[in-house]
Amino acid sequence: MTESTQDNVPKGVRPELPKRPAVEEDAWEKIRREQEKMKEREYVRFAVYKLDPAWRRLPAEERERHKDEFEAIIARKGKEMMIYSYSLVGTRGDADFLLWQACRELVQLHDLASELNRAAIGGYLGLAYSYFAMTKRSIYLNRYENEYVASYGGEDQIDQARIAINPQGSEYLFIYPMAKTRAWYKLPHEDRQRMMDEHIRIGHQWPDVKLNTTYSYGLDDQEFVVAFESDHPGRFLDLLMALRLSEGSSYTLFDTPAFTGLARSMRDTLDAIG
Repeated sequence: MTESTQDNVPKGVRPELPKRPAVEEDAWEKIRREQEKMKEREYVRFAVYKLDPAWRRLPAEERERHKDEFEAIIARKGKEMMIYSYSLVGTRGDADFLLWQACRELVQLHDLASELNRAAIGGYLGLAYSYFAMTKRSIYLNRYENEYVASYGGEDQIDQARIAINPQGSEYLFIYPMAKTRAWYKLPHEDRQRMMDEHIRIGHQWPDVKLNTTYSYGLDDQEFVVAFESDHPGRFLDLLMALRLSEGSSYTLFDTPAFTGLARSMRDTLDAIG
């Protein structure tokens, strides 16, 4: 890196301007405690790819080399972070596969995306959709808390489960971005809790459909990314129909596009494309 390219790296200091007022030590201590908590939470990304059809016209041997390289990158990075592949072939017309990623350090998402861009197949891959979020504990009380604590084995374990992505290995993944209307946030917390009680009660009737909710406030265009796992698409469909009838559903601003992915190895996912 030359000296000229280093000059524009943000350093947070401009010598010609006065420094900002110092933060009081007790305020810093509170900030540091909160920052420590953040280390336990995960960054989550759903990267949805579309392959240029021109790639399929390459010689078969070249395509296989591209797959080998792509698969090797995912295998190596998968030792440092969670990367699950899902085929969208047969369920979407504008995308071919998605990678569900989760990690503790944001730079890991950056480095993975950068390396995939430089791969030979990267010149043929378009990013059709991308959703970025983080894990956090919900602000709403779950009436089934005691039942979940018993299932997970204690308060500490369930807290960890809430801030770490832990797929259950289902055959299908259903995801969509979502945002609430501004009217939702104007409601008293008690009213929102009452509607969430109904939402949770409905979801509890489909215990075989696992929900993973992640939060995107200020990080991306949506407020949430929801990912459901199930071995039976019909069960997920019926759950969503029931949730549409709930009172809280009327405060949804958007919840599309929606993706149905088939869990496949990275190689099988690439082979499905061509």
